[in-house]
Amino acid sequence: MADFYQTGVVTTLHKLGNYSYEEISAELEVYSKAHPLGLVLPALFSDVESPAMKGIVEKLKDVTFVNEIVLALGKASDEEFKWTKDFISVLPQNVKVININGERIQEIFKMLSDEGLGTGKDGKGRSAWLSYGYLLATGRCNLIALHDCDIISYTKELLARLCYPVMNPNLHYTFCKAYYARVSDRLYGRVTRLFVTPLVRSLIKLVGYNHFLVFLDSFRYPLAGEFCMTTDLARVNRIPWDWGLEVGVLAEVYRNFSSRWVCQVDISDNYEHKHQAISTQNDPQTGLTKMSIDIAKSILRTLASEGVVFSNAFFRSLVTTYLKLAEDTIMRFEGVAAINGLFYDRHEEAKAVEAFTKGIVIAGKTIMEDPLGVPLIPNWDRVISAIPGILEHLENAVYEDNR
Repeated sequence: MADFYQTGVVTTLHKLGNYSYEEISAELEVYSKAHPLGLVLPALFSDVESPAMKGIVEKLKDVTFVNEIVLALGKASDEEFKWTKDFISVLPQNVKVININGERIQEIFKMLSDEGLGTGKDGKGRSAWLSYGYLLATGRCNLIALHDCDIISYTKELLARLCYPVMNPNLHYTFCKAYYARVSDRLYGRVTRLFVTPLVRSLIKLVGYNHFLVFLDSFRYPLAGEFCMTTDLARVNRIPWDWGLEVGVLAEVYRNFSSRWVCQVDISDNYEHKHQAISTQNDPQTGLTKMSIDIAKSILRTLASEGVVFSNAFFRSLVTTYLKLAEDTIMRFEGVAAINGLFYDRHEEAKAVEAFTKGIVIAGKTIMEDPLGVPLIPNWDRVISAIPGILEHLENAVYEDNR
């Protein structure tokens, strides 16, 4: 049975009791009349044609509290775009597919570039940002949910629990982050377990009490790709386009809203999706090593914006502190695995820590050389100010592509 203990500055909504999907769905259907919800699905074509996505679409057919669905399709040919439109057209909601590589969307990116508004490289961050813009353009939703398209263990209850805290007007939350266990015959979630949590707690040791670090440490699964928010937040948040997306989103939520209006919710007894390798042929610019570098840079740059001063000596201390905490963390999870009869490869866990340590070193050098780094994708308020008709252009481009 799950606990109901509260830690940190973010409210935790645990999974307790036997509140059925039918009951929660009926409640959400009522709320959706006053607070219509748009669901964003960022995906590659390889995700769309996967068994996981087929299962997601089958489940979404019966979901009655989602008004609109936007699938942002990246790196797809025209034929793959047409196939995707046909594939997802079986859904009863108002469905649109954004063809990221299509001529009309590329023209919009050029308009932005001409105004000096960089949108980064193709990826989940840019796809999500563009989808928010489309939903803002239509004006038909005031809440937005997002989840990945590779969830093998997807259920309707997962989506309902994700949206409930923000859709329920009596709770007053503006942002809800998912958390869950990632377990099969072994523990997954190495980047959260062995990197993010030890890194954040190492920084707290070195920096002292810092509200942003405490805020980040309050999340049980800060790298979860699932969240629900108001459109007001989608309008003012800037978005990273690289692997720092999830912690970057949390940094923007921290910057723009009080932690009183932020929560995390347990959405699933277990969560299964595709797993990343540590790196390819020891290349630090691939796999989980690359992810750790981008995440570290995002956290460190947020701290710099809070007035924290870095030095080479600071980063040497950070690497040493992190390594000690991460090694202690390996011992903790070995105990978790043992008491639950799970397979645990301590050597592989140690190799992951070594890779993440290199990631911190690389991130530290990058921060010292370039404190600002690659800009975040501008928020929609700035984009609308720079190009007043941009939302109409975007809405029309999506409409014409889907006609």
